[in-house]
Amino acid sequence: MTDERMPRPTASTQGPASPSQGPVVEPASEDVAPAPTDSALPGAHRGGFRRELTQPLPVAPPLAVHPDPAEDASPDVRWIPPTPVLPRSAGWSVLFGGLGLILACFVGWGFPVGVIGVVLAVLALRRPWEKRETALWGLGLSVGSLLYSAGWLWWAGTQGALFG
Repeated sequence: MTDERMPRPTASTQGPASPSQGPVVEPASEDVAPAPTDSALPGAHRGGFRRELTQPLPVAPPLAVHPDPAEDASPDVRWIPPTPVLPRSAGWSVLFGGLGLILACFVGWGFPVGVIGVVLAVLALRRPWEKRETALWGLGLSVGSLLYSAGWLWWAGTQGALFG
């Protein structure tokens, strides 16, 4: 079978001039090791690293799954210090702010409760472990109670003859 797309070989080809000459094989150099005469079977030891035969390992005594009830169940942990109780003031500022706002709706003399709420809210805002939203609610309620108290005191001052 011939393919019309393939060109036909020409008389001038690269290679030996006659088939009687054959390929030329060079001898191996000195740095090449000669091939072994017999091949090893698969799985046969080929030398190199050998290790001693393994032996059974000693079995550790079994651990007590259910401890003796007479012994103390909780471990004695003296090296872990207890976590310090951090002061909390955000909730207290909400309480004092709400209480001061309720008092300010009826009496003008509830402003000290609002001042306490403002102080506690500012302290809570400066502490990173406090809830910021709670501290802001406490600050808002406390400032509101101070404004209502100031309004009551101003109104009471204008109604009576306190100054003059």
